[in-house]
Formats: sequence, C-alpha cells, structure tokens
Amino acid sequence: MNQLDPSVINAINGGGPAGQRNSAEMRENFMTLLVAQLRNQDPLNPMDNAEMTSQLAQINTVSGIEQLNETMNGINDQIDASKFMQATALIGKAVLVPGERVLVGEGETTPIGIELGRNAEKVKVSIVDGSGQVVRELDLGRMNSGMHSIAWDGKLADGTQAPNGAYRFRVEAEAEGKPVSSKSFNYAQVLAVSQGHPDGPRLDLGGIYEPVRLEDVRQVI
Repeated sequence: MNQLDPSVINAINGGGPAGQRNSAEMRENFMTLLVAQLRNQDPLNPMDNAEMTSQLAQINTVSGIEQLNETMNGINDQIDASKFMQATALIGKAVLVPGERVLVGEGETTPIGIELGRNAEKVKVSIVDGSGQVVRELDLGRMNSGMHSIAWDGKLADGTQAPNGAYRFRVEAEAEGKPVSSKSFNYAQVLAVSQGHPDGPRLDLGGIYEPVRLEDVRQVI
C-alpha cells in the first residue's frame, strides 16, 4: 500500500462527513489511519516518504486555515464592536448624510452639503418646493473639489420668507463648459443605533430618513 486511503484525503480536503469535524478530530483520525496503514503496508512496496510527507503537510494546512479563520472571525468581531461604539457616540449629534432635503422652520433652515469630484468654475444650487417649482437659486461661483457645507437663508426669489416645511435642492456644477460630478448631503440627527446588519450598524435618523451606515456620514455638525 503506497498511498493513504481516499477517505482520509477526502477528510483532509473538507469533503464528506469527516470534513465537517474540527481539526483536532481530523488530525486524530488521520494519525490513526496513517499508523494502521504503516503497520499493514506491504514490506516490498512501502509507502513513499514523499507521499506521506505531502499528506502530513495537507493536514497541517487544514489546521492552519481553521486557526486563521478563527483569528479573522475574532478580528471581525472586534471591528464590528468598534464600529458600534463609534456609532453610539453619534447619538444626539447632527450629521450630514446622503440626501437632498432642506427643512425650513421658524425662519431657520437646515444646512446642506455638496461634495465635488473636482474643482468647479460655476456651482449653482436650486431650491425646489413640494410641487417641483424652483423657488430660489443660489449662485455659489467657483468652488474647489471636496466637501462643502452650505447655508440657505430661507428667502424665496422675491425676498420673502419661505413657508415652513420640507424642500429639496439640486446642484449643478461645471468647469470648462463641462459638468462636474457632485454628491448632495442633507442635515439629520442621530436618534439611535441598530445592530444586526451585514455591513455594520445603522444610524436611525428618524421617520423621514432611511437608516444609514456609519461610513455614509460626511460631517458631524
């Protein structure tokens, strides 16, 4: 007999019922079968040393992979715990998150954010009411790439105060006559944090906003 039993190889490679056992059981079964085969091998045709070394290396590799997986799982758990603690620190804070909403109340407006992909020669923000009508345009002129916080004074195009309520804003940016990519961010307050999501904790921003990831926060106000 010059090679290990196929069932042993199958177990090493993770196949069959034996592949579902932990590495300690696998090593024990492997060594038991190996010793049995060594005792019963044909003296005129002994197991090849290279073959035996290869099989030993395979079982050690399986054990090492399992230990590595356990270590990585532990690291992932620590990262998730760290993210959750970071997220809970934002409870009660005001943040800028992806969105296009701007609120008006008692003569005050919520700030908005613009992130430009590159420098822009012209940037314009249009404030739109619930019916889709543009009620004010803000000419912001030249702006550099990156994140910017913008404040609307709450005035309409005719100079009167905008009625209380929710509005939306649109951003138009260009350089050398070509559009510049931009992202819009609106104001929200973090009310709570929830776990159990595959990509990390979610920030609860109240009923008018969908929960967002910690990575979605662009600015803490």
